[in-house]
Parts: sequence; C-alpha cells; structure tokens
Amino acid sequence: KFKRFWDAWKLYLNVIYLFIYLFIFIGGVCIAQSLKIPREPKPGEFDKIIQRLMETSNARGVIMFANEDDIRSVLDAAKKNNQTGHFLWVGSDSWGSKIAPVFQQEKVAEGAVTILPKRASIDGFDRFFRSRTLANNRRNVWFAEFWEENFGCKLGSHGKRVGNLKKCTGLEKIGRDSSYEQEGKVQFVIDAVYSMAHALHNMHKEHCPGYVGLCARMSNIDGKELLHNIRSVNFNGSAGTPVIFNENGDAPGRYDIFQYQSTNRSTTEYKIIGHWTDQLHLNMNEMHWTTGDSSIPASVCSVPCKPGERKKTVKGVPCCWHCERCEGYHYQVDEFSCELCPYDQRPNENRTTCQPIPIIKLEWHSPWAVVPVFISMLGIIGTTFVIVTFVKYNDTPIVRASGRELSYVLLTGIFLCYAITFLMIAAPDTAVCSFRRIFLGLGMCFSYAALLTKTNRIHRIFEQGKKSVTAPKFISPASQLVITFSLISFQLLGVLIWFAVDPPHIIVDYGEQRTPDPQNARGVLKCDISDLSLICSLGYSILLMVTCTVYAIKTRGVPETFNEAKPIGFTMYTTCIIWLAFIPIFFGTAQSAERMYIQTTTLTISMSLSASVSLGMLYLPKVYIIIFHPEQNVQKRKRSFKAVVTAATMSSKLTQKGNDRPNGEVKTELCESLETNSKYNAFEALYTASVLLKLPLKIDSCLLHEIYYYVMVIYVK
Repeated sequence: KFKRFWDAWKLYLNVIYLFIYLFIFIGGVCIAQSLKIPREPKPGEFDKIIQRLMETSNARGVIMFANEDDIRSVLDAAKKNNQTGHFLWVGSDSWGSKIAPVFQQEKVAEGAVTILPKRASIDGFDRFFRSRTLANNRRNVWFAEFWEENFGCKLGSHGKRVGNLKKCTGLEKIGRDSSYEQEGKVQFVIDAVYSMAHALHNMHKEHCPGYVGLCARMSNIDGKELLHNIRSVNFNGSAGTPVIFNENGDAPGRYDIFQYQSTNRSTTEYKIIGHWTDQLHLNMNEMHWTTGDSSIPASVCSVPCKPGERKKTVKGVPCCWHCERCEGYHYQVDEFSCELCPYDQRPNENRTTCQPIPIIKLEWHSPWAVVPVFISMLGIIGTTFVIVTFVKYNDTPIVRASGRELSYVLLTGIFLCYAITFLMIAAPDTAVCSFRRIFLGLGMCFSYAALLTKTNRIHRIFEQGKKSVTAPKFISPASQLVITFSLISFQLLGVLIWFAVDPPHIIVDYGEQRTPDPQNARGVLKCDISDLSLICSLGYSILLMVTCTVYAIKTRGVPETFNEAKPIGFTMYTTCIIWLAFIPIFFGTAQSAERMYIQTTTLTISMSLSASVSLGMLYLPKVYIIIFHPEQNVQKRKRSFKAVVTAATMSSKLTQKGNDRPNGEVKTELCESLETNSKYNAFEALYTASVLLKLPLKIDSCLLHEIYYYVMVIYVK
C-alpha cells in the first residue's frame, strides 16, 4: 500500500513539474516561487508560506495544487497576516466550485479563479444511488460508514461514529432525509470504465474473433498493447461527448472557469466566467475584482526598471530581477548592463546616454574675480600716481635721495604685480597662456631685484668700512641698474627655456571638478601650467625676496635717514608673512572642487598685497611730503664742499690728540654733549664722508657729530 501511495505521489509531483515546464517554456508564464506544502504541516507552516510569498510581493498571482484542507489553511494564513485582497488566487480542479475551502474565508478568497472539468449530471446514476440502502448495497464495504456520516446517526454498537447520536433505523432515504448532490467526476469515472471496456472489447475482437471469453492469445496481455488500445478508443461518453485520447494519452481538455465573486446581496458565490474547449473562451466583462476596477490586476515578479537602472536577474528565475541604478559616471547600455561614460562626458539625468561635460572658466563677474580685479585697479591707479609724481618732481631732493633709477625699476615691478591679475582671470588661449608665463614671476622679479640691489649696496658700504677706507665697487647708479637687470635676466632665461621645453597651450581639465555627483561635474578650461611649473616660475622671485630679507635684517641698524634701510626691512618682513600664508592656502585646496577659483584668487591677491606693501611703505611717505609738505622737500643746512673738507681735516687733528692721551681718551666739549645714538650716527656719517671723499678715518666717531649734516649733503648729491 505504501509503495502504491508513493508511486501516486511521484506521479502527482511529475504532473506539477510538467505544469511548471509548460507554463515557463510554452505558455510564457514566469514562476517567481515554487513552494511545497508539507504532508504533515507543523504549526506556523502556512504563515511561513505566506511570508515567503511576500518576498516577491509584486507577484500576486498564486496557483494552488492542494487539497481542500491545505487550501483553507493557506487562505486562513493570508487572512492572519493582513494580506486580504493582496493575492490573486488560481485554484486547480481540487478547488473547483467547492464551498469547504472558502467557508468563513469569503473575503480573502474573493476574486479567486478556479477551474473544473466540464461535466454533466448523469440522471441514471442519481436514480441508482438514491435507491441504495443498507439492505441492497452490502457489497460496498464503505457504504455503512457513508450512511452514518450522511444521516448523522449510529449503526448499533459496531458503528464507526462515537458520541450520543441517534440510532440509524435503516429506513432513511438518500436525497430525502439528507442533502444530495452528484459528485462532479461521476461522468469521468463512467467514461473511464467504458474506455477500458472498449479497449478490451477491441483486443478480443482482434485476438479472439468468434471466441467466447478469453482465448489463449489474451491470457498474457502485454500492458503496452492494452495501453495502445485504450488510447485508440473513440465513442460517445455518458454525457454524449466524444471520448478520445491524443498521442500522449490525454483526453481533450474541457473545463469550466469560475470566479468566486461577491453578489449584490453581500453574499459570495462561484460564477462561470468562461470555459476551455480546445481554446480559451473568457468573458472579461463577467470578472469582478476586490478593487472594484474592471482592469485585470497586475501580477509580476519584478516591476520594470526605471530608466538608468539595470536588471540583475535572480538565478534560475528569468522573470525576477532586482533593479540596480547605474551609479557614478555609468550609464545604461541595455536592460542588463551599465558602462562608464568617456572621461569628457557624463550621464544625462535619466542615465540612458552620455553627454559632454560643460566647460567653465573664471568669469569676470564672479565674486572670485571681482575682488582681485578691484584691488588690482586700485593698485594700478596708485602706482601710476606715484610714477607721475616722481617724474614731475624728478629733480627734487626726496626723489633723488630715493635712488631714482632703482625706484623706477621697482615701480615697474609693482605695476606688473597688479597687472598680472587681469592675465590670470582672462579667458585662456595660447596668447594669454604665453603672457602668463612671462609676467607671472617677472613683476616680483623686478621688485625684489631692485630692493635686493639697494639693500646689498647699503650692506657693502658699511661692511667695507670695517676693513678699509676704500669705497666699494659697483655702487654708482649705472652699476646698480646693471646688477638689477642681470638678476632679472635669469628669470627671463628660465621663461625662455620653459617655452622651448613645453610650448604654451590650453587644456580642459576634467579631473579638477569631477565631483561624486555627475550633474555637478565641470571641465575647467585653463592654461597648461602645473603646480610644479608655477612654483618654478615664482621660485626665483621668492629666492630674491628671501635674500633681500636677509640683507634687510643685516642693515637694520642703519640710521633711519640713510637710504630707506628700515622701510625696506619692514616691507620685506610683511611680504614674507603674506607669502607664508599663501603657500598653505594655495596647496591646501588642491583637492577642493573650488580649486580653480580659490587658487587663482589667492595668487592674485597675494601678489597685489605684496605690491601694495612695497608701494605703501616705500613711496607713500615720500609722495605725502612732496605734495602736502613741499617745504620739507629741500636740502637742509647746505654747506660747501670746502666746509666738509675742513671738518674732515679737523677730525684728523682730533684723532692725533686722542692718540697722545692715555688709553686713547679724548674729551672735548662736543664729545661730552653727545649721547650714544648721536655717536653712532656721527660715526656712520663720518665714514660715509671718508668713503666719498677718500679721507683717512682713524678717530672716534663721537668727535664728529657736528659734521654729520655736511656728509648728508654730499651723499645726497
């Protein structure tokens, strides 16, 4: 018995698998999940089934091959999990139009579509079965049990039913004392029996013609031969329909299609909505859904992916997939793959194709440009005013004392430092890139070459005096200009080498503003000047600046009235602070999306500020005196050259006297009235006079305070 049951169960499973195969490969229907109901389900098993079904919640259609109890349990689990109205149930003929599976589950089962083989009621069977009693149907061993169940009574002490039930009288009548409805499969059982009978009859006619009973030929019937004869029968069945089989042994499919619907009287019932006879005949107007909408509800494993999303299919289930958005700079090539856009392109908004990345540059109206341009314009105006003033008052003492030749070189460098702002902001092209390379470091080179030459001259004059009375070489204005332009020539030589090795050109940098969000990505149009090239271009000027600062420190003790030594020192200290602040800001923003704006603005403002410091500290006081206090722009206590020589001669005599005294001490009315600073100033004034006049200097400086002014007059000349 167990073997027979197992064979039947395997046959049932094979039918299910065949159904799945036909659905997928022939019917074009995709099965998202295939779940098995255990033969002996544990508590909560059907809840797990519903939860598994909800993993593919968009696949709402559920086809059930199950018995009545399992169908009812599945419906009950859906109800407990608050999924009433979610699933679209499709039941096999085991559900059919039965009331038992949907009893007290009407709401959750509403809309279910079921099938039932097309059948007819056999009147002869009804008359026969209604006439059956305990007396005339003893050969059926299950009839007594059916009798007790049908009439709700008990057949004596040997009855199968337990409890306090009335005793069966045996006079009960089927259909009168109990409800009766012919089982729908009676027709098919009758036709099946007749099919076997027709097959055996045909075999008998073939193998035992004219013989009554089985002949020797039919004693050993081959099962395959019998099956062949069964499949070959052709007769009208009990319902008047033809009984035939195809080459696979299947009878023609004839089914009624039902839908479990709610009526206007708030009751539910099965209603025929179509049938299958060789093909589907379905009346869509007769179908009702819980939503009240006449359109057919959708049941898909996965909804179609949105534009820009690719399908990642679930292994073994071609109709189920996960939608994955094409991230970053990828775009959707087809429904299953994404690819990276070319480097100069980005995906469009729906990521279905690539489009060119917009190209930007620093615009004149940008706040990053307005501020540097404003500062530069003020600086250019101020520098031009200073140059015009110096040219107009070119022969006045203050202008002459400033070193006119180097002053004009320095002012030219200041002007170029301001002007470079306009080249850095201008739209890049080959010409602009060329001028950027030339003038980027040239303005600073002009400025700091002139200042270095000045501070070096002062330092050499005072250092030479410690060794001899001979005047240092190359301190004339012409020599100073030669030194200055020699220093500038190294900058120009470096630029020429740069032009030869790497000719200027423009590039579009797509990496500078390649943001995580492609919609914010931009290509930056700029000159092909790397950070290393920029450092090399400015490096020489920074070297001059540092060297000039060193000389400014060395000459910090020079008197305030001596050739701008201290203003130059303050200028260099401030400039160093500006450029020390520039370096971390410029290179610290190398990874910023605003790199182009920040670095350009930082560079131009730093150059403008360094130029402003030089302009303000070195020339603003002079211009103020020239314009507002012209009375101070004169030579003070002008003495003749002869007077200076006389003073120098007197100092020589005083020195001789000092040598005649013990320890070289000399006490005069002049020395006693001098303070320490005055002594120092007098020494330096005397030394300058000795250098310019080529006089020997071997006396204490405190004795010559009176001739300080004479020396200044000679130095200015």
